[in-house]
Amino acid sequence: MDGVTDQEENVPRIQAPTVAEHRARQRRAILDAARALLAETGAAPSLADAAARVGLARSSIYQYFPSADDLLEAVVSDVFPTWASRVLDHVAAATGPADRVWAYVEANVELFAGPDQAVARALRTVVDPAVLREHSAQLHARLQEPLVDSLRLLGEPEPERMAELVNAAVLRASQDIDGGGRAPALALLDRLLRPYLDAYRANP
Repeated sequence: MDGVTDQEENVPRIQAPTVAEHRARQRRAILDAARALLAETGAAPSLADAAARVGLARSSIYQYFPSADDLLEAVVSDVFPTWASRVLDHVAAATGPADRVWAYVEANVELFAGPDQAVARALRTVVDPAVLREHSAQLHARLQEPLVDSLRLLGEPEPERMAELVNAAVLRASQDIDGGGRAPALALLDRLLRPYLDAYRANP
């Protein structure tokens, strides 16, 4: 267009009250786009593909992520806390320690059944295993705290060991979730854990 340079055409329009908020929204949109591309393709997203997904000029995305490796690293740093927050928020909304233990089970099964499981599978193929182990360990530590606390309040004499058993049961029940959906996994876990939880409810 007359009077507008190529550089001006590539400058993203400000669509927020402040430049800082605009940049935060753009960065969020890029991360969400990268997660979607990971789920769809199973491959590390390129900067060009992420930019195209959010409608940015390819040159503009470098203001947020200097390289594809930086984008992938940011995705990893973003998804694990997001997953933890989903579980922790669901647990916090439950009333009573027995209900919080079951809420923990439900939230984890939901993660295994949800669309982010495709992201998790993709990350296992494109990210250094040592990096994933570090983030997974941090996620596990964050999630263990409310589970162990709930089991302790429930009256469980060995809350740490019981928490590990609960996690192992959730993991095993969720392994076949692709074939049968979340309902069979939850039904199986309900049969396993409900008598245990009900026993503590009956004898507070």
